[in-house]
Amino acid sequence: MRITFNSPVILTFSFLCAIVYLFNPQSHPANSLFTLLPVWDLDNFTWYFRLFSNAIGHASTDHLMSNLAFILLLGPLIEEKYGWKNTLFMLLSTALICSLFHLLFFNVGLLGASGIVFMLILLTSLVNFKSGEIPLTFILIVLVYIGKEIMGTFSDDNISHTTHIVGGIVGAAFGFLLNKKKSKKNTKSNPLNAVK
Repeated sequence: MRITFNSPVILTFSFLCAIVYLFNPQSHPANSLFTLLPVWDLDNFTWYFRLFSNAIGHASTDHLMSNLAFILLLGPLIEEKYGWKNTLFMLLSTALICSLFHLLFFNVGLLGASGIVFMLILLTSLVNFKSGEIPLTFILIVLVYIGKEIMGTFSDDNISHTTHIVGGIVGAAFGFLLNKKKSKKNTKSNPLNAVK
């Protein structure tokens, strides 16, 4: 029996989140390179860095642990199915899309991997997606998780529910696109699949 580094992208991301939290206290988040400030500072290199790095920063131990629980549970399944390159691309894309959406519509800072968590939740619900079908589990996940976040947008709890919803939408889009692409590839590689 030996310990294996079974999911390089997800494990590296998780370790980075933990290290940043331990060595970058959030007592002054505005000074942190891992908090997205509510400004469009196009001339500043650190602004571009923060578009991605805010997903690594976390405001509290509970915030970090709840995100890591989902990331470590769902992430390896996604990385095994879609490969490390696609997984890395999805993490970076989700961080960027959530950041830009947040900047467009909100005037407060942003940090945390919750958008990525919701991307993984919706993406996982589409792992068995086949062309022309919508899994019932996907519909239920949308109703439970996204429905809860829509309700949360009406509460003043210092949580970016909209970012969670955007992350979920990105995850659903990746799920449909990647599985459709894989389905077409399988049909081309085996012409008998097309004749049914």
